[in-house]
Amino acid sequence: MLALEITPRDADQSVAALRKRGAIPAVFYGPKEEATSISIDARQLEHLWKRAGQTSVVTLKGAGEDKDALIHDAQFHPVTGKLMHVDFYVLEKGKKVKVKVPLEFEGAAPAEKAGHIVVKALHEVEIEVAPHELPHSLPVALSKLANVGDHIVAKEIPLPASAALVTHADDIVVSVKEFKEEKEEITPAPETIIGETAKAEGEAEGAPAPAEKSEKSEKKEK
Repeated sequence: MLALEITPRDADQSVAALRKRGAIPAVFYGPKEEATSISIDARQLEHLWKRAGQTSVVTLKGAGEDKDALIHDAQFHPVTGKLMHVDFYVLEKGKKVKVKVPLEFEGAAPAEKAGHIVVKALHEVEIEVAPHELPHSLPVALSKLANVGDHIVAKEIPLPASAALVTHADDIVVSVKEFKEEKEEITPAPETIIGETAKAEGEAEGAPAPAEKSEKSEKKEK
């Protein structure tokens, strides 16, 4: 399990001064914990974030009794991408936690090698699980997808022993669709259209005019 040293801080303490000395402001709270402002060494927190993300339990040390928590929210600098603030959700002992876990698609689908399309509809599922069995990610084996129409639903994803699926069991996670090549409509080039139009107009101008009836013919008709 991952551990992190924290230091209690006054909520009114200057955040700018805190960051200047290489620390990041944070807060922890939970069902049995009041919101408490803390500070954490920036390098340690950034290293832990890369390893833990939001789906690994972190033990907070340095503020009384050790606390098992999840990173509930993280704020980043819009330009540098560095961590600016973190919220920790302290887990209640003996209680399961409800959390969304990312899916990790493993292997290659035979259907995709055959030229068909593999559509990934879900990239995470929600489960309820004991904190000590909370997975960093859940595997989805693409090797099962061999033919058009093959699919994997949420209930087929292997879960830890203590976990229960919260996402609807029959939700499709990934499926195979047939690849159909669309026929391109060939549009005549502009110069071709102009040339044909000019030719048609030229032929119309060169056509003989209808013969006029003579005066004698008109008189005979009268």
